[in-house]
Amino acid sequence: MVLAMSFAFLLFFPIVVQSQAAEFIFNGFNGSEMSRISLEGASIVKPSGVLKLTNASNDVIGHAFYTNPIDMYSNSSLYPNASSFSTSFVFAIKPSTSSPGGYGLAFTLSPSKQFPGAQPEHYLGLFNPSNDGNASNHVFAVEFDTVKGYKKNSDTKGNHVGVNINSVDSNISSAAGYYDQDKDANLNELTLDSGDPLRAWIEYDGVKKVVNVTISTSLEEERKPTKPLISHPINLTPVLKETMYAGFSAATGQKTSFHYILGWSFSTNITAPSLNISQLPLPPPMENSSSANKPQVKVVIASLSALTTLILLGILFFFTCFKKMGQHQRLEDWELDCPHRFQYKDLYAATKGFKETEVIGVGGFGAVYKGIVPATGSEVAVKKIVHNSIQGMREFAAEIESLGRLRHKNLVNLQGWCKRKNDLLIVYDYIPNGSLDSLIFKPKNNFVLTWDTRYNILKGIATGLLYLHEEWEQVVIHRDVKSSNVLIDAELNARLGDFGLARLFDHDKLSHTTNVVGTIGYIAPELARTGKVSTSSDVFAYGILLLEVVTGRRPIGSSNFVLVDWVMECHQLGQILDALDPKLNSNYLVDEAELVLELGLLCSHHKPEARPTMRQVTRYLSGDDPLPAVVDWGSVDFRSVSKMNSRNLEVISGYMTTTSSHPSSIGDITSSSIDAGR
Repeated sequence: MVLAMSFAFLLFFPIVVQSQAAEFIFNGFNGSEMSRISLEGASIVKPSGVLKLTNASNDVIGHAFYTNPIDMYSNSSLYPNASSFSTSFVFAIKPSTSSPGGYGLAFTLSPSKQFPGAQPEHYLGLFNPSNDGNASNHVFAVEFDTVKGYKKNSDTKGNHVGVNINSVDSNISSAAGYYDQDKDANLNELTLDSGDPLRAWIEYDGVKKVVNVTISTSLEEERKPTKPLISHPINLTPVLKETMYAGFSAATGQKTSFHYILGWSFSTNITAPSLNISQLPLPPPMENSSSANKPQVKVVIASLSALTTLILLGILFFFTCFKKMGQHQRLEDWELDCPHRFQYKDLYAATKGFKETEVIGVGGFGAVYKGIVPATGSEVAVKKIVHNSIQGMREFAAEIESLGRLRHKNLVNLQGWCKRKNDLLIVYDYIPNGSLDSLIFKPKNNFVLTWDTRYNILKGIATGLLYLHEEWEQVVIHRDVKSSNVLIDAELNARLGDFGLARLFDHDKLSHTTNVVGTIGYIAPELARTGKVSTSSDVFAYGILLLEVVTGRRPIGSSNFVLVDWVMECHQLGQILDALDPKLNSNYLVDEAELVLELGLLCSHHKPEARPTMRQVTRYLSGDDPLPAVVDWGSVDFRSVSKMNSRNLEVISGYMTTTSSHPSSIGDITSSSIDAGR
């Protein structure tokens, strides 16, 4: 009887058991925080800690999502419902020119961090004409739109906030603004793309089934308007899946704006944590015109024109100051690329006086030390460039110029730098598991990387290279992709590092570099003939890395062994799986193993035009596209190719002998360089 009554009670009065709250906060985006954010498209993190979703380019998309999926359901005894959630963020939108900008940004809950086929402009990088409005999208978004004109012949100035479900068409929208603390006050309109920081709160009540959206020019939590801008009754249970990703999407079109996120917090079931406004970075300032100073300059020149002696002294003074300013400007350029300049005494203390016991790797231009920063207690890796090394100074400059502005989950994060007299120091995140090279060839305690881990590492490196080649604001050619330059973090994810040989080019420019650099075994054969690097030469090195990781063999060995030739021979004999690392003990997926081996051969093809792009590589590894058949493999005599490879190695080795003192890496660290965190 009691059991029956209990069952009836549960049937008619279901008890709601809330799932554990998911909660996170970002008071700026820098350092170790970057491992919790996934960036795609044009999104980067500025050295100041500002998350920039889009740049000044036309028709670009930027995504930034919290890395981990979020449980969005409160489990009841009978009826699961979408959880309550709360998020707050500070954002800024600045037109890239004096003309009106576009198109806006959106806070988004989505079942995936990727949006295949999504378009820019009004679609904000979330939808496209074919899927706009589809219930299968399962996308909840709150848009902060700066351009009107969706499905119209022309665009006009827009300035509104909208709640969107599976579509770019808003379920409800309002002109951007806020209400004063007095609930009966009129709406105070504001301009979304003023460039000033704005605060937004988005709250969903899973019990009352209502979404509230509030924005304000006041950033402090206690100044939050009591009356929301939008209060929209809606049940999100049919929209949200059990796990969703939270983040932001922004887009440009023919009109462009910089879209920034300065801080962000999120929580399910409870109010989002309060942001520390004093810790938030500021949006980059507008470019200032120097024309405002011209009237004063004219007055000064006119007044000095009557005094010949003072004019001469003034000119002398001007050139002296100009020279000093020029020297100072070079320092400012470094600061712009990576503004965090460490104090030498702090790094000296962090590494215990650069003690030999703290060395975790040695390279051609110096050593890498593990350190603990006294002020924060955070672990870092400090690269100390060799004194009086011209090439070392070039490497130092290259790393600050390139890696200082790059932010991606599969790249080593540069924290800062220090320059004192002849001491050149670069500070990175400490990566605990060391290099991929050490895990494969010098593992501790007989540790063996599983097939799934190797496959995930290779996908991560490919994603990082895609970001460098196509998704950043410039083309970055790494020029030294190899296993010792891939570091493995605590979750066994790959981080590509050592940008000392990297070169940057505009997307519409060709490389004119003519010196051969890199590491023997990874250098594309065309470099021996032309010396001109390209993204294709990085693809070649990645192909060698693919083969190295799955075979457990180095690119070159004794008795003229060349890895790519051996794998090609196995392929032609129909025995390509014989090339796999025997330490895997047949614990692998046959389809994936064949894919990686054949993709390695394709990427390391002796003809550059036959190699895929890194975007194609990522699609092959993700299973989005089938690997194409390479029709000319069968017509290639691998013995002839092997002889050609041997001749190229001799040419490159000869060049290295005359230009570099390092045994295996031209103008860079040796192949046995860094075996631990950087």
